[in-house]
Amino acid sequence: MPPVPGRRRVVITHIQPQVACGQYPANVIIHQTLTLSASIFADGHDAVAASVLIRHESERSFREIPLTLVSNDHWEAIFIPTRFGQYQFTVTGWIDHFTTWKNRLVIKKEAGQDVMLERQIGAELLQQVKAKDKNHRAWLTQLTDKLLDEQETLDSFLADLTGPELAAIMRQCADRSLAAKHAKIYVLDVSPRKAGFSTWYELFPRSASPEPGRHGTFNDVKALLPRIAEMGFDVLYLPPIHPIGRLKRKGKNNSLEATENDPGSPWAIGNELGGHKAIHPELGTLRDFKALIAAAKKLEIDIAMDIAFQTAPDHPWVKEHPQWFKWRPDGTVQFAENPPKKYEDILPINFESEDWDNLWQELKSVFDYWIAQGVTVFRVDNPHTKSFYFWEWCLGEIHRKHPEVIFLAEAFTRPRLMEQLAKNGFTQSYTYFTWRETKQEIQEYLTELTTTEQRWYMRPNFWPNTPDILPGHLTHGGDTAHHIRLLLAATLSSNYGLYGPVYEFGFTEPFPGKEEYIDNEKYEIKHWDWKRYTKTAELIARVNRIRKENPALQRTDNIAFVQTSNDQILCYLKQDAVSGNTLLIAINLDPHNTQSANVYLPLEQLRLKNRYSYEVADLLSGDRYTWQGDNNFVQLNPYDMPAHIFKVIA
Repeated sequence: MPPVPGRRRVVITHIQPQVACGQYPANVIIHQTLTLSASIFADGHDAVAASVLIRHESERSFREIPLTLVSNDHWEAIFIPTRFGQYQFTVTGWIDHFTTWKNRLVIKKEAGQDVMLERQIGAELLQQVKAKDKNHRAWLTQLTDKLLDEQETLDSFLADLTGPELAAIMRQCADRSLAAKHAKIYVLDVSPRKAGFSTWYELFPRSASPEPGRHGTFNDVKALLPRIAEMGFDVLYLPPIHPIGRLKRKGKNNSLEATENDPGSPWAIGNELGGHKAIHPELGTLRDFKALIAAAKKLEIDIAMDIAFQTAPDHPWVKEHPQWFKWRPDGTVQFAENPPKKYEDILPINFESEDWDNLWQELKSVFDYWIAQGVTVFRVDNPHTKSFYFWEWCLGEIHRKHPEVIFLAEAFTRPRLMEQLAKNGFTQSYTYFTWRETKQEIQEYLTELTTTEQRWYMRPNFWPNTPDILPGHLTHGGDTAHHIRLLLAATLSSNYGLYGPVYEFGFTEPFPGKEEYIDNEKYEIKHWDWKRYTKTAELIARVNRIRKENPALQRTDNIAFVQTSNDQILCYLKQDAVSGNTLLIAINLDPHNTQSANVYLPLEQLRLKNRYSYEVADLLSGDRYTWQGDNNFVQLNPYDMPAHIFKVIA
């Protein structure tokens, strides 16, 4: 016997969005327009009708969204998720006998053929529907009588037969006993708006003091919140705030010899005062931390907390749960290594421990504890060095109860590992943007992120720098390079972040032979002049304001690259389908020289195909220009402003 009823004819393939053939949910943003699609067809020339069947996980029954044929058997429907959590969906399709008949009737009539037999067939179809639709029975009876009355000319009621009202009735009452339904149920995982559009600023709270020589506190950070808000940031990310290990503590520049005045690395977590659920006493109290969270919320800023699942040698876990660590033949515990680098102040957790179930529960409880204190955004340190199965379980459990929580995966590692973390539930991902420099590299990388399956699970967050990473182009390019990389990050990706103080104050000296900052703040307390003016800080504020005012910059997957005559000029369109907001960004990738290029615009995509001239307004400078046709000239001096952010006035 065949695997399906032999009378079934519709075939459904290529359902989107999906990840790994439906093994993982597709990540989407609440209240953001989403296109659901599939390839749907049948044998022969009969018309096909199809729908998406969708329900929220809290609902018992599926609701139906009609699919529309776009072209070449490709069907689409628009869906806007309005609830957090997960939606389940699949696709159904059936032969549309009414539309098949209607099309044949019109073709034969236009060809001058006799259509009386077709009218009789149509009358039979309407007769079948009359029994199902009591509200329109009288009208359907009238149309049936007209079809069978040879004295009634078809032209007198053809508009009713081919109009939308009858089509809707016939669709609603169609016989679906032979409808095909795709065998698989796919899942959409709905994240908060900030998961798709956010602007991060990183600072070390111990360096927040306005007084040189004093350890910063949460109250000092709270005093900086208005400044951070004025610059346009809505996420303030703090490195670990826990007690710092005393054993094997590192000194300045990761020195093995620490003095009694060296504060140690915040990522060397834990001492006799506590571990991952404790707070470094010099930062303040839990009450102070919760007050910081509340003050930030009033300014529409979320405090992002760093979670690093590793410990200092004197973390309470080492004594209380030695089975969670690896012990060497000489009786010492294994510290972190990335040969030739050694991190004696940090102990990795052993995920092969036989006590893995208690370990998993304890690690998850760290997130649970801080969520209970009001934290809803986490930056997770080196998640690729922890079990992927742990992350799938842990993040899944947390999101079931707290779907609004955002997790950023700090994993500069191999592509498949980064992708797996995203599939396992991380809301955002660090990326390779930091090392993509040329026009070709940037275009290829963004195309990969936005047009392949990755767009449904790997939500990028672009960082030009981090405390660990000072790329060469920032070292050698000076302020202009900082401006270029800021503009790229903020306009290519809807999520971006900065390790802030060194970026806006222009610190670029590397540790000899490495791509990282000398006198690294990871190992010492800094004092910043937070009132100091810099052009970079002014540009940051201006760009962040533009991002908030233009919906086109609030998605990453709406990018289209534009051809230019100079590879030093990168140009791309960002469009918002709902508002029509359209931006054209042109950036000079050369931090040292003025570059110019002809830009070749896709006028049809811009809805300017029949316009002789049109205006573009530069949101950075405030200047307006009248352009003509699809070929226009730009020239960018990096010492003046390395980019245009043109708003197209259509």
